[in-house]
Amino acid sequence: MKSTFEEMGGTYRRVGDYYLPNIAVPEEHYDIGKYGRMHHRYLKEQREILYNILVLNGTLFKHLHEIDTAANERMELLIRQMAERQGVNEELKHRDQMGWVRAMNNIHACAEEIVLAEVVYT
Repeated sequence: MKSTFEEMGGTYRRVGDYYLPNIAVPEEHYDIGKYGRMHHRYLKEQREILYNILVLNGTLFKHLHEIDTAANERMELLIRQMAERQGVNEELKHRDQMGWVRAMNNIHACAEEIVLAEVVYT
């Protein structure tokens, strides 16, 4: 009589007196950036059940890559929109370089705070 695992095409290997299933996690490579790593730490520390489900399904790194990509796209969009609304443009950059740097740093910090709250820590 075959087990359900064997009926689905699974195989076993003998280790000592025991038979263990041959299970492997798919080996796919995803580039994970800053926001993906932050989300990984958040899942591991705050959302343990979801983290374990993603690990067991083999979809953790795909999920982290999607979060990282979404966060980076959102950052770019927010920075561009905030810069346009505040009048931070190339003209300001040529006229007052330090003022432009201050404004862009402020915009970047505000956009990152929004992205962390909306994308990374949810």
